[in-house]
Amino acid sequence: MAKDVTPSVMKPYIPADATLPEMTFRALFMGVILGMVFGASSLYLVLKVGLTVSASIPVAVIAITLFGLAKKVGGKDSSILENSITQTAGSAGESLAFGLGVTMPAILILGFDLEISRVMLVGILGGLLGILMMIPMRRTMIVDQHKELKFPEGTACAEVLKAAATEESRIAAGESIEKDSVAALDAKRRAKIIFGGFAVGLLYKVFNISFKGWKDTPGVEFGAPLKAGSIGAEISPELLGVGYIIGPRIAATMAAGGVLSYLMLIPMIKFFGDSLTTVLAPGTKLISEMGADDIRSAYVLYIGAGAVAAGGLISLARAMPMIWRSLSAGLKGLGKGAKVTSTLRTDQDIPLKWVIIGCLSIIAVITFATPLHMNFLGALLILVFGFLFATVSSRLTGEIGSSSNPISGMAVATLLFTCLIFLIMGWTGGRYYVTALSVGAIVCIAASNAGTTSQDLKTGYLVGATPRLQQYAILAGALSSALILGPILLKLNDASTVYVPAAQVAPGLTVDASTLTVTGELHGPQADTDHNTYKVWQKTDTVGGPAGKYFVKDDGQLAYLVDPGINGHYSKRPDGSEVKKYDAPKAVLMSYIIKGILDQQLPWTLVLFGVMIAVVLEMAGIASLAFSVGVYLPLSSTLPIFVGGLVRWLADRRNNKLEHNARLNDEERQLAGDRSSGVLLASGYIAGGALAGIIIAITAGVLTHFDQMMADWAEHGNPFYAGLHSDALSLLPYAVIIVLLYVVAREKKSASGADSPQA
Repeated sequence: MAKDVTPSVMKPYIPADATLPEMTFRALFMGVILGMVFGASSLYLVLKVGLTVSASIPVAVIAITLFGLAKKVGGKDSSILENSITQTAGSAGESLAFGLGVTMPAILILGFDLEISRVMLVGILGGLLGILMMIPMRRTMIVDQHKELKFPEGTACAEVLKAAATEESRIAAGESIEKDSVAALDAKRRAKIIFGGFAVGLLYKVFNISFKGWKDTPGVEFGAPLKAGSIGAEISPELLGVGYIIGPRIAATMAAGGVLSYLMLIPMIKFFGDSLTTVLAPGTKLISEMGADDIRSAYVLYIGAGAVAAGGLISLARAMPMIWRSLSAGLKGLGKGAKVTSTLRTDQDIPLKWVIIGCLSIIAVITFATPLHMNFLGALLILVFGFLFATVSSRLTGEIGSSSNPISGMAVATLLFTCLIFLIMGWTGGRYYVTALSVGAIVCIAASNAGTTSQDLKTGYLVGATPRLQQYAILAGALSSALILGPILLKLNDASTVYVPAAQVAPGLTVDASTLTVTGELHGPQADTDHNTYKVWQKTDTVGGPAGKYFVKDDGQLAYLVDPGINGHYSKRPDGSEVKKYDAPKAVLMSYIIKGILDQQLPWTLVLFGVMIAVVLEMAGIASLAFSVGVYLPLSSTLPIFVGGLVRWLADRRNNKLEHNARLNDEERQLAGDRSSGVLLASGYIAGGALAGIIIAITAGVLTHFDQMMADWAEHGNPFYAGLHSDALSLLPYAVIIVLLYVVAREKKSASGADSPQA
């Protein structure tokens, strides 16, 4: 039976002829600020584990709460349309952070510096391009296909906004006013939960890291017969929250990939390689001298990258029928949308001529912007792939939601085709690394922001917002977030950068300093002890020492190997202090694709091992991408995600037995779980923990003496941080936030016998 694609008549919550405050200064300002906050926390998260969670509902809840607090101190109540504008502007930061975090750190891995101008240009241009490209498709995807495209997160966000509608908004909607209604009380309860989770996550992380309250990554390494095998967990609130939101199936699949790496692949390499008397490439020392982390860096990372690449391409191939339908529908609706004009407030977009002028202007800037190392072909590829994947992303967000949208797979496909075209043209070498990566980065960000824009416009369509004002709001939110995410990315990298003495890694190696023109100096904590300016040498081979960026003295003697905070290999500074590195798994994949195709520098045997892992899983009927990400990531990152998924499974299993849930089908139960108190608390954990991580990373370079003082105290006087029982004791505070999450997620019987969420 053919699908009914007849445009459905949908009555928005606020009628088109109603007049309510909408794009006020306070609504836009709060949206921009919240977008920056959630963009920063999402960037931290994507660098840690390669994924983010939708910020729409948390931003909406926080906006409603803050406007409510403002009213109590004499301010004016916010309308539902103001809350919609705030939510729309605030959602841009998360999608922008995902695109930047997936692509830009590959610059470091490829041996270049993270120039602030390049990062900010990519973020601004990609973010604005994705939004503008989606606008002409709004009528087709949001209005005409209202029944067909559900936009799960957008619909849920609209329900949150309607549940918290103020008296003025309910009058405009034609509803009766009831003081202290169930909806109003429920909105207050939900706000308390998410703010409570934010406070818990923030305080937990600060006491854990800044005050060295307890060990942050307890674990154990095994001896024979599982030599080099290990289990560890980063007991952080943000990873626990991520696991709860993505659910038990994906969380368990990711952790299973980590188990394969740490309890099979690493011990197996150690078992077979321990007796070797020669170095096994691409490793640089004997396997008998390697620990678990050395084996992972030298061999397993390439296997994981191959698995992630194959998993991403397979998921993209699986979505091809949907992608084709999306593209066809988008192209058909493009001409139609351009011809439609409307006087209704709820059907007005930014005029198409300004959209076209904006897109062409962005392409022109991309072509001539020096930091992007772009050429005309690269700009043309951005235009083609950008429109293709902006259309696809918008459609897939409507069908399967933003959480399941394979944005990284689209970025991988873009890079593969771009690099192959460059290879055919004979464009190889470092200069074209940046060009290819800039193409992939801008397309990735454009696709991500196009999906977010379509989701926000669906929310606005349901509540009766003005599309044109929403489009202005998300453009402002994307621009503002792009301006701060670049500096934050650089600060996170600087705070975890280790300047390794050259004598330790490249003894006796020298270079002709007169040929070096670029200079640099130390940043972060080590800058306190060395204020000198050095010449910079980008070493591309492994002769005499590892490849990478070096600081060189005027006489040609090497001073330091600059090991970046993102995807670096050295976790201890010369003074012995520990440094937390960021794995940025998706960015590593991007760098491997570029190097592998343009310069054929990959150990393809290891990469193909990873590809076969993904193929075997697909043959067994298991979606391979989540498992492959787990193979690449440290088990210490995926194990706490699994714990969060386990808490979600226990809570949902208990809640589904209640009388009112027993009558629901599986899809309705899933939606009920996604709107539960547990998801709100988990969102608070993520925002609080991730924001604390950013603050800690930045201030570590300022409060270095305090940090060292706390570390010295903890090493000698805190049994939760160091000592024989520290691994077990550190699990106690973690258990507290686990139990709190489960208790809040449970639903209880009300006095009348009806079921209600546990507050």
